[in-house]
Amino acid sequence: MSVRVARAAWARGWGAGCHRGASSFPVPPPGAADVAELLRDAAAAENGRPPWEAVARRTPGQCSVLLFPGQGSQVVGMGRGLLRYPRVRELYAAAQRVLGYDLLELSLHGPQEDLDRTERCQPAVFVASLAAVEKLHYQQPEVIENCVAAAGFSVGEFAALVFAGAMEFSEGLYAVKVRAEAMQEASDAVPSGMLSVLGKPQTKFSSACLEAREHCKALGIENPVCEVANYLFPNCRVISGHLEALQFLQKNSSRYDFRRTKMLPVSGGFHTRLMEPATEPLARVLKAITMKAPLVSVHSNVLGNKYTHPRHIPRLLVKQLVSPVKWEQTLHAIYERRRGTEFPQTFEVGPGRQLGAILKSCNLQAWKAYSHVEVQEAHEAQDA
Repeated sequence: MSVRVARAAWARGWGAGCHRGASSFPVPPPGAADVAELLRDAAAAENGRPPWEAVARRTPGQCSVLLFPGQGSQVVGMGRGLLRYPRVRELYAAAQRVLGYDLLELSLHGPQEDLDRTERCQPAVFVASLAAVEKLHYQQPEVIENCVAAAGFSVGEFAALVFAGAMEFSEGLYAVKVRAEAMQEASDAVPSGMLSVLGKPQTKFSSACLEAREHCKALGIENPVCEVANYLFPNCRVISGHLEALQFLQKNSSRYDFRRTKMLPVSGGFHTRLMEPATEPLARVLKAITMKAPLVSVHSNVLGNKYTHPRHIPRLLVKQLVSPVKWEQTLHAIYERRRGTEFPQTFEVGPGRQLGAILKSCNLQAWKAYSHVEVQEAHEAQDA
């Protein structure tokens, strides 16, 4: 039986024992993983070339990339399309032990306003995404076997790291729980939010944010926050900060050459210094986790590039809370290739298709090899 990096990572993530009292997970059949060989494959790719070029037995078109969505992709009913697959119910049962509430019930039946709360939404998206990996592994095991890279948007980065074997499922979920609760608390302290902005080539996002901050100062707000929090695709950014600043930008959108603006369904000004109070709780829990080297390339939101050493993971996950998500830069790094080289297959694993839409705007040729792993029933997905 041939072996691949991602299959070993998924095996290790499930089979390694659990954290915070959750029970062990079943382990894939013997022969599914040979970590030593897989680490040699990974080491062969450390020369700046795309990882698929380091594995002669696979062409780029045979390789795969997994993308894990973040907060905002949640929808009531997510997970229903996954329950027929092996181990998914066990995944949700383990999540209930870690979280202390029935995440599956919330995901399936809502209500939506409860699911949208940061402290509930982030664990829900995290677990649904890894359950989608289980579905993909069952339906198309070669995709998991041939995976060469993974990336996740914001909280999705935790799911990508668990998939890649950097930490165990229960450790990752507990860290997400602490992160989400701390972010919810920080959000409750200051009226803030996030504004998606589609601009034009001449749009000056930094100048717009500066003027919005000056507007807030005129209103008596001390140390106002308004800055780019997500780089999505060319001319598209998410701006995060005080609500008054975001409302000012919406009101004056034509002045700044904004083509379209939309408030996002999140509770706070994420990926700015408004989330500073959340960094210490997350740092504490990550310090208790022994990080392992990811067995596939995992890209950091903070840098856009892949992690080069497990000791960098906790530091950058904490920094991610108060730093912009460089998703556009991440996609450029993942899909960089020589002229004429095929693109890998890309699978968005988790609720929503937002990452696919962003990929289409960043790299149309890479998007042509994109697929989505549905987490709802088919008819629900069509209605959504």
